[in-house]
Amino acid sequence: MPYTEPSYKQRISLGQSNNALTRLILINLVIFISLALAKVFYYYIYRTEAEVNIRFTTEVMPLAVLPSSLPELASKPWTVLTAMFTHIGVWMTLANLLWLWTFGYIMQDLTGNRKIVPLYIYGGLAGVIAFLLAANLFPAAGDQSATLYYGSAASITAIAVAITLVSPGYRIFPLLNGGFPLWVLTAFYLLISIATLPYYRVEAYAPPVAGALTGFLFIWFIRRGYDWSEWMSNFFDWINDLFNPDKPGKGQPAIKDQLFYKSHSAPYKKTPHVTPQRIDEILDKINQQGYNSLNAEEKDLLRRAGEDDVQV
Repeated sequence: MPYTEPSYKQRISLGQSNNALTRLILINLVIFISLALAKVFYYYIYRTEAEVNIRFTTEVMPLAVLPSSLPELASKPWTVLTAMFTHIGVWMTLANLLWLWTFGYIMQDLTGNRKIVPLYIYGGLAGVIAFLLAANLFPAAGDQSATLYYGSAASITAIAVAITLVSPGYRIFPLLNGGFPLWVLTAFYLLISIATLPYYRVEAYAPPVAGALTGFLFIWFIRRGYDWSEWMSNFFDWINDLFNPDKPGKGQPAIKDQLFYKSHSAPYKKTPHVTPQRIDEILDKINQQGYNSLNAEEKDLLRRAGEDDVQV
């Protein structure tokens, strides 16, 4: 049975404040632009491009990319997270962000916006673990001391595989002769990703494979009642609430509860206007059916008419 988010009602546009895909893309762009600005700064300090590249590779990149050396990783543990958001080079960045937007948009269309960030992180962590294992266990991986890992390929692969399992027949460009199914796009992406990897780098193949396996397991467990994303989404909500001044504090009732639901008086009471014509109708009703036939509103009108000395 295909999985969909039951509480999801409408598509999420890129401009919405709760768009998790937009936030992922912005994080990737911020890190890319920061690294690019750092490299531009080096051009003002050093004269030759070769020296700039050497300095940038040895002084700046190690702060964001994941090393394969475990002792070096122990001194830079944050790179486990930053590596999955780091891209070097304009074409690599554009290609990965385009694929991320494509598969991420479809995922939010199918499941809402609470699963894409957790799955992105799970896929990235799986890619990190797979890279470290391949780089340190397989001799064919080459010089481990010079091997680095960065990019969102594992995360994108996890998202692509997950949404393909959710709805393989989802139509891409349906207005163009019916379009084509999602599984075709995913297969094309996987083929392109594998074809562009260096065949002599064993550790380069491990992260995409780990990402694909993560996407498969993510949906497999959800269909059996285990949602890996729930705790992470709740944690992000808690962090967001800490910096949201409009959110009522713990134990404090919401504003609507304070001003309306807990109020002892009605927020609005309709008071009919007393007119001579209306009084005539009430008196005629009394003459025909008696005073007890009047409802509460009519009795109130008659009382107010007497208090105001309305002339009939």
